[in-house]
Amino acid sequence: MKAGSVVPFSFAFTCCFLLFCLFSFGMQQAIAPDQPVPRTDPNSLTAHAELQAKARQGRIDIYFEGDSITRRWGATDYPKLLENWNQNFFGWNAANFGWGADSVQNILWRLNDGELDGVHPKVIVLLAGTNDIGYRLSPEDDSAKVEQITKGMEAVLKVMREKAPDATIILMGILPRNDNMAALATIKKINLNLSKLADGKRIRYLNINDRLADAGGVLYEGMTDPDKLHLAIKGYQVWADALKPIFHELLGPPAKEDHAPPPTGNPAARLR
Repeated sequence: MKAGSVVPFSFAFTCCFLLFCLFSFGMQQAIAPDQPVPRTDPNSLTAHAELQAKARQGRIDIYFEGDSITRRWGATDYPKLLENWNQNFFGWNAANFGWGADSVQNILWRLNDGELDGVHPKVIVLLAGTNDIGYRLSPEDDSAKVEQITKGMEAVLKVMREKAPDATIILMGILPRNDNMAALATIKKINLNLSKLADGKRIRYLNINDRLADAGGVLYEGMTDPDKLHLAIKGYQVWADALKPIFHELLGPPAKEDHAPPPTGNPAARLR
């Protein structure tokens, strides 16, 4: 082959590769917001298998679901947060099924793939959606994003009602985040939609944002980590203080013993 013939071949290969990438990206974008999307990285798949196994252990009366903000509270790799979790929920048989970096579609996939099957919790606490908003949000028109996240959350609520029809679902408003202040307006719009998905009985809406931040959405000191997104112990305690009266109402006081399955964590943390 002549040296000059390499250039057209390389150019053609590059063009084909770019077309493939664009096609793949288009396919991802075309997935409807109420359709499940799996995480395919090995660490997430290992965590999913562990959560599937966790769902079949012990007794679970309170089922927490969400992304990393939920996960960290009851995870073995955050011992101080796990201590706070136990201080607040011991005796209520609470189990944490959150997973870091999950979108609403990822959570929908995990629920459809066995993490809630046969659990029969009495209460489900759902906090999700902040990863779908992201931190690069433009202050321009966000109507499509608001609609997509609302539809996705509606789909999650539907599968929860199907798999745990006797549970009362506590639907949390998306928490304020200060890593991009432009996100606050979008969060407010989505939360308004989420509040309309609650009937006040089987699905209750709970928004604690006014306890975490001022009227302008600026977080109070110490509520989050330095990333201005993930809750610190002070922020988790605010959340616990809002949840516990509801748990008392629905479940009665916590028992002296707890039968929830052992907490799980990030599989990758065990390799460090």
